Amino acid sequence: MEQILINSSREEARVAILEDGILKDILVERMCARGLVGNVYYGQVVRVLPGMQSAFLNVGLERTAFLHIAEIEGARTETGALRPIETLLHEGQRLMVQVAKDPIGTKGARLTTTISLAGRKLVYLPNDTHIGVSQRIDDEALRERLREEVTALRPPEEKGGYIVRTSAEEGATEEEFRTDMTYLAHLWKEIQQKAREAKGPKLLYQDLTLSQRVLRDLVHEETASIEVDERGEYKALQAFARQFVPTAAEKLHFYEGETPLFELYGIDAELEKALGRRVDLKSGGYLVFDQTEAMTTIDVNTGAYVGKRDFSDTVFKTNLEAAQVIARQLRLRNLGGIIIVDFIDMAKDEHREAVLSELRRAVAHDRTKMTVSGFNELGLVAMTRKRTRESLAHVLCETCPICGGRGEIKTARTVCYEILREIVRLSKQYKDMKEYRILASQTVIDLLLEEESQALELLQQSVERPILLEVEAAYSQEEWDVILA
Repeated sequence: MEQILINSSREEARVAILEDGILKDILVERMCARGLVGNVYYGQVVRVLPGMQSAFLNVGLERTAFLHIAEIEGARTETGALRPIETLLHEGQRLMVQVAKDPIGTKGARLTTTISLAGRKLVYLPNDTHIGVSQRIDDEALRERLREEVTALRPPEEKGGYIVRTSAEEGATEEEFRTDMTYLAHLWKEIQQKAREAKGPKLLYQDLTLSQRVLRDLVHEETASIEVDERGEYKALQAFARQFVPTAAEKLHFYEGETPLFELYGIDAELEKALGRRVDLKSGGYLVFDQTEAMTTIDVNTGAYVGKRDFSDTVFKTNLEAAQVIARQLRLRNLGGIIIVDFIDMAKDEHREAVLSELRRAVAHDRTKMTVSGFNELGLVAMTRKRTRESLAHVLCETCPICGGRGEIKTARTVCYEILREIVRLSKQYKDMKEYRILASQTVIDLLLEEESQALELLQQSVERPILLEVEAAYSQEEWDVILA
C-alpha cells in the first residue's frame, strides 16, 4: 500500500511517496520558482498597437501583459489570413486570457485567448471542439485508438474539445478519462463564474500547487493515507479534494505529532543520500553516480563485500542488489535522458541475464517511461528515462563556486607551482619591479613557507627581488594573485 506525506511551508512544498514504508519518490517545489504559465486572468485592454498587431492588457500583474494577434482565438479568416487587431480589440475591452510565457526582465507576460486546462490524462479546450493527441505519442495506431476512445466518452452536452496527454501513452483507462472530463468541466464552470463576478482585472485560475497536483494525479485505490503537517495546507487540500477529487478527501489526515513528519519517516536522511554521489549497498558494495549535461553514469563496485563462496558469486549478488537500488535511485533523483550502468564484469551469461531481468523488473514500477538495452560489447547497459521535470539535484543544489562543477580542486602544491611560474614570467616582462607580493589561501601560503620554502628561496635569488607572502582569508585554495610593486 502507498502512503503520501506532505511537508508544506510558505516557502517550499515537499511530497514523499512511500510504498510499504519504503521511500519510493520525492517531489519538491519552491514557491519562488513557481511561474505564471497556465494562469487564467480576466484582463482589460489598455492599449492597442495596430503597427505591431498586438495589444497590452492589465491583468493585475506588476507590468502590463502582451497579446499578439496570432494568439487571439478566431483571429484568422476562412482563408487563413489574420484580421487586423483593431477590428477585434479596443481599449477598455475585457476578456479572458491565459499566460503562455512568463515575464522576462522588463518584458511582461505573453498571453493567449486560447484557454487550455490540464487534467491527469487530458487537456481540456473549452472553446474548441477539436479532439487531438499529444505529438509526443508517435505510435499512429495508439494515437487513433486514444482519439476514438475520447471521442466516444465525450458527454453529448460537451461543446469543448480535448487533447490526450503524453501520460496516457503509458496506459489510461476509460474511468481515468471520465474522471478527468468531470474534473475539468467543474473547473471550467468555476472559472466562468469568477469571470462573471469580476469587476476588474482578476486572477481566475492559478496552476495547481505541487500538493494539489499530487491529489489530482497520484492518488489511487492503492493509496492508504495522505498525511499533511501544516494546518492551513491541510484545510486547503480538504476543500480542493472535496470539490475536485472526492476519492482523495477521505484519505487526508492532519499530522499533529511533535516529531517533524519527514524526520519521523526518515525522509530527510533519504533525501541527503539521494543528493550524494555515492550510495552504499547493504551487502557492502556501493554505487557511484555521475550526472553530466549529456548523460548519467552509474558505476557498481563490490567495496567491502567479499562473499562467502567464490568471487563470481560475490559479483553476481552485488549486481543483483545494485539493479534494485539503481531503479529506486533513478526515481528519487528524477534522473532523465541517457543513463549508462557499468555493472561489475560477470563471466557467466546466466548471471548477466538474471541481472538484466532484475533491472527491467525493478524499473517497470517507474511511472516515467523507460527503455533498457542489453549488455553491449563493453559490458555496459544503456537506459533511457524520459525527462519530466528537473532532477532533484538541479532543484536543491547549485554548481560549486570553488570547483566550478568539476567535483575536484587543484592541490595546494599545484597552485604553488602555478604561482612560482607566474613570477618567473613576470620577471622577464617587467624589469624594474622592487618586489613581488603573493596573495593566496592559508593552505598555499603554509606550503610555500614549509615544504616549498627552498624552491621559493631559489626563485628569489633568480629574480633578484624579495617575494612577500600574504594570506587572503577570502580566497579558495585555487585563487591567488601576484602583486607587483
